[in-house]
Amino acid sequence: MLLKYLFIITLIILFVPPVRRFVFYLLVGRQLVKQQRQANGFERRQEGEIRVDNKPPKGDAPFKGGDYVDYEEVK
Repeated sequence: MLLKYLFIITLIILFVPPVRRFVFYLLVGRQLVKQQRQANGFERRQEGEIRVDNKPPKGDAPFKGGDYVDYEEVK
């Protein structure tokens, strides 16, 4: 009887980490993979492409001009 319990405890100690990793993958891993694929789908752009999320309105611009500054060549 005692030998049976020791055998079961030994099996649990030996096989719990792989079982734990497998259960973690089933519960959390699939969701992480789905979220990563979804995020990569939205971010899939070519290198150098510019994306503007918010454009200011065409009308009332706060800056309407400036002063003329003389150009001087520095040697």
